[in-house]
Amino acid sequence: MAELTRTTSRPQPVTQSLELNTGHTIPQIQLGVYLTEGQECHRAVRTALEVGYRGIDSAEWYCNEHQIGATLTEFLASSPLSRTDIFFTSKVQRNISYDDTRASIRQCIRLSQMGYVDLYMLHTPKGGREKRLECWRALEDAVESGEVRTIGVSNFGVEELRELLESKPRIGPAVNQLELHPFNTQSEVVQFCRDNNILVSAYSPFARGRRFDNPTIVELSEKYGCSGAQLLLRWSLQKGFVVLPKSVQPNRILSNVDVGWFEIGAEDMERLDGLDEGLTTASHQE
Repeated sequence: MAELTRTTSRPQPVTQSLELNTGHTIPQIQLGVYLTEGQECHRAVRTALEVGYRGIDSAEWYCNEHQIGATLTEFLASSPLSRTDIFFTSKVQRNISYDDTRASIRQCIRLSQMGYVDLYMLHTPKGGREKRLECWRALEDAVESGEVRTIGVSNFGVEELRELLESKPRIGPAVNQLELHPFNTQSEVVQFCRDNNILVSAYSPFARGRRFDNPTIVELSEKYGCSGAQLLLRWSLQKGFVVLPKSVQPNRILSNVDVGWFEIGAEDMERLDGLDEGLTTASHQE
């Protein structure tokens, strides 16, 4: 029998935001839409917005910026919310050049019809130091031109982050997006980000479901009366991460945000931390 039960059957979605080093805020739970296209993408985004999500995490590589934008536009047309209530993220696919990066940003804005991008990121550190810094300058200029509000990086390790910070950028990274879950805590880079006021964002928070049968996950899920997915989401939230659960199933989209009714105890958080095995489940730039 679970040691904790819900006091109400009504969903208790997590809707809080975190403050970025730019002064802007970012929703702590956002819908991940990795390689989700067409009507499947439309339905997932629409469902997420209807149940309380206010952030959508896309990328040039996902080929769905246009579909997300169309769904957001449709939703806002019949909602009391406005564009400023939605947080839209995208990422440049490759670090090719300054001009290519600026072109990718402008294409994102054109395809999404969002007017601007809330957070735009370098999706990968690949390309070498000079290309990374050249493309970062393109992101800085996009902020200064009003095309982008906040800029960040994804899949950057300590060395790539240190290199960027030591280059004395006009605008530093606000976010580093990484694969994070109890089976891959990436503690060194997470601590470096915290030390340098860079918010950490967690993708693949469920480890693609590969450890839902782990005895500790099963035990603690029973203890808290939640699913394994909800337990892993609470772990990320209590770590202070932005978290990006992906699903196209309406019931799971709701349950993934319905995690405001319980909190994992300190000892159990330590037990979850102890599951770290460096498990990587995502592709090199998800």
